[in-house]
Amino acid sequence: MTDSLTTMRLLEALIACPSVTPTDAGCQALIAARLEAQGFVCETMPFGPDQARVTNLWAWHRGASPGPTVVLAGHTDVVPTGPLAAWTSDPFVPSHRDGKLYGRGAADMKTSIAAMTVAAEEFVRQHPQHAGTLALLLTSDEEGPSIDGTVRVVEVLQARGERLDCCIVGEPTSVDRLGDMIKNGRRGSLSARLRVIGVQGHVAYPQLARNPVHQLAPALAELAATVWDAGNAHFPATAWQVSNIHAGTGAFNVIPGEVVVDFNFRFSTESSPQQLQSRVEDMLVRHGLEFKLDWTLGGSPFLTRPGHLSAALSAAIAAETGITPMMSTTGGTSDGRFIARVCEQVVEFGPVNASVHKVDEWVKVADIEPLKNIYRRTLETLLK
Repeated sequence: MTDSLTTMRLLEALIACPSVTPTDAGCQALIAARLEAQGFVCETMPFGPDQARVTNLWAWHRGASPGPTVVLAGHTDVVPTGPLAAWTSDPFVPSHRDGKLYGRGAADMKTSIAAMTVAAEEFVRQHPQHAGTLALLLTSDEEGPSIDGTVRVVEVLQARGERLDCCIVGEPTSVDRLGDMIKNGRRGSLSARLRVIGVQGHVAYPQLARNPVHQLAPALAELAATVWDAGNAHFPATAWQVSNIHAGTGAFNVIPGEVVVDFNFRFSTESSPQQLQSRVEDMLVRHGLEFKLDWTLGGSPFLTRPGHLSAALSAAIAAETGITPMMSTTGGTSDGRFIARVCEQVVEFGPVNASVHKVDEWVKVADIEPLKNIYRRTLETLLK
């Protein structure tokens, strides 16, 4: 097999693994076998209950001289396919059409995983006496609740006193062309379930009931109109959005006894979770509501300021594609939020994200080898 086909063949093999979260379906074993052949030490870390077992892989190759620990990180799990009849081809049979490779996980993020693996193999073969340590951190719990995946591996590394210096997470960050965007941070995610309690009754006798939907409406309007912060040079303003509302019995003649609202903050470093919680609760009290509120902090914001990692990655992108990438903190959460706890420099970079989580997910075939080369070039700058 020629070098130019190596990444493609590995990617096809990974797509063929039906690794719907939290199942890994053999992806990490396939990768570990390849890395062990290049002298990597591979450690599997399973966590979680048997019925939802999460597979994690921590693999590393120590060089011949001191230097930084550089990590390539990602996830082998994918989101469910949805109705199979909606797909043009089987989502777990890699299929080529019109210069694109189709399959669940093609963009998010098996292309990055394949490219990182082959980049690591090539780098170690070409530079066996490299400085520092090259490591890969893979999980099958990124698309799910993210409680037994990367966060658990980070806890193990912390307990061991492992120091991570730089990390590239292979999220699909490119927008229009491979290389046009690097994520150098992410907003935090804070969710809540609000229950506003009223008194159920007959719609013909509203004086004998208390409609929680009517009571909530002014507060909901104020929440939606509130400016939580203005953001800063690195982050857009904090945003608040309702995701679900439910009330009533389904009958037309019953005033509901409660209304349940799910909402989420995507917040910048200008606001803390505590500040946001306090402001919401104060507002609800001021509107005279009887309520219960349960909060879930999905992740805190993180930011990597320009440094060695972003410079090396940007130079590699420019050399391979001719593009100068934009730095951005937009989008959802990623496992970078966990790695940032133990690693000073964390960025995300991967293929075009236009098809992620969609039916007929795809990646451009012409982008696969350049992506691998970008990862390898970055390693050569950081670890030679």
